[in-house]
Amino acid sequence: MSLGTILLIIVVLLLIGALPSWPYSSGWGYYPSGGLGLVVVIVVVLLLDARQDVGDQDAHIAGFILEAGRALVVGINKWDGLPAEQREHIKREFDRKLGFLAFARHHYISALDGTGINELFASIKQAFAAANAKLATPRLTRTLQLAVQRQQPPRDGLGRPKLRYAHQGGMNPPIVVIHGSALHAIPESYKRYLEHFFRDAFKLQGTPLVVQFKSGHNPFAGRPKRS
Repeated sequence: MSLGTILLIIVVLLLIGALPSWPYSSGWGYYPSGGLGLVVVIVVVLLLDARQDVGDQDAHIAGFILEAGRALVVGINKWDGLPAEQREHIKREFDRKLGFLAFARHHYISALDGTGINELFASIKQAFAAANAKLATPRLTRTLQLAVQRQQPPRDGLGRPKLRYAHQGGMNPPIVVIHGSALHAIPESYKRYLEHFFRDAFKLQGTPLVVQFKSGHNPFAGRPKRS
């Protein structure tokens, strides 16, 4: 698929006048108040043409969206009327070249007759909510402990990395900061395991999720516990 066949739609990107309060949410973007301001882009919709193969340029643009940390929904347009074998071919191509977008929901749609459009916009709202989710420290730490119980990190020599607690380090995309010791020895495969575990536990479909490791003092030590 050539670059010209891709419609990359940044949801709600425009200049607006003053609005009554901050933040005002449209469902997938925030509008600043107090004079002209640029809408904060949170969700991106990537539209692909189902009648053409997924190309390297498609993967490059998708990678740019992921690198930017934007929530994402994929729409595969012109799905109507395609024979079954071509549909299966497109699905295989998507999995092979855009498999790194597994966090995003993808919809097979027809912009011409409106098939799948309602579901597409429902996923946009879900992705917006996931990108801005607030993750409580006690629940993050319990989820981390459960993840380690189910699968411990691999040993580093005679020892094993210790993952002690987690807290949220940011939103859009959600950032989970994990504290412990010997965390430098955790391989990328285990980091991906934790990303998937947190995503499933907090239902963060549609947004990238960043897991960071930090060794050192617990800043929450001595604070009252919250449920």
